[in-house]
Amino acid sequence: MKIRQLVVSLFFAAVSLQTSAEELMVAVASNFTAAMKEIAAEFEKTSGHRVKLASGSSGKFYAQIKNGAPFQAFFSADTAKPAALETAGLAVPGSRFTYAVGSLALWSADPSLVDDRASVLREGHFRKLALANPKLAPYGKAAVEVLRNLDLEEATRSRWVQGENIAQTYQFVATGNADLGFVALSQIVRGGQLKEGSAWTVPGDLYSPIRQDAVLLQRGADSKGAVEFLHFLRGDKARAIIESYGYRFPEPH
Repeated sequence: MKIRQLVVSLFFAAVSLQTSAEELMVAVASNFTAAMKEIAAEFEKTSGHRVKLASGSSGKFYAQIKNGAPFQAFFSADTAKPAALETAGLAVPGSRFTYAVGSLALWSADPSLVDDRASVLREGHFRKLALANPKLAPYGKAAVEVLRNLDLEEATRSRWVQGENIAQTYQFVATGNADLGFVALSQIVRGGQLKEGSAWTVPGDLYSPIRQDAVLLQRGADSKGAVEFLHFLRGDKARAIIESYGYRFPEPH
């Protein structure tokens, strides 16, 4: 009898879990895609919820959300777009927070092309330089800032190839369509080690900090799963994954 009661209890517990589980729609900036896949997998293991990720440029997601895209949370590559959504009443007030601070790197698939002083840029020994569209992507805007501060903006401009987002920019370099390019450090390192090629981690004083904010959108305001997911992002397990991809966190006030 006790065994039968236990089976019945487990059955109803499973049914209850299935009915409370949600499929979350989350928009994430391209640079954070790899880290987010790991984080989402960990969250799914413990929560019972499923996370459906869409990755792309923050600028395009901003426009889509304003036009009614069904996302419940938005992980941007900057602070401005989540703040603007909050001001427009499309995000839950007070839900915005900085989930990571990004780092920029000059990278080539050629293991001997980029040194720790980025000499290749100054000497001009390259055909094409990839960077993300600075009008759409914060990492592209940072890349232009770096070139300007190095007094190389005009000297290199004719050799720029622009990706719609940082993922496409990475592909330009990985496939050899560009000799080198400005990418997110998170795309080329794992566990603090460069995965392949050669790279220069751009000093932080050459560009404005790339603070990346997340926000709970109004479509997720009544979603227990979405609230839990944003809470999970601030926990130790998620933070360890984020750090393993070369991101930093803002200094505590």
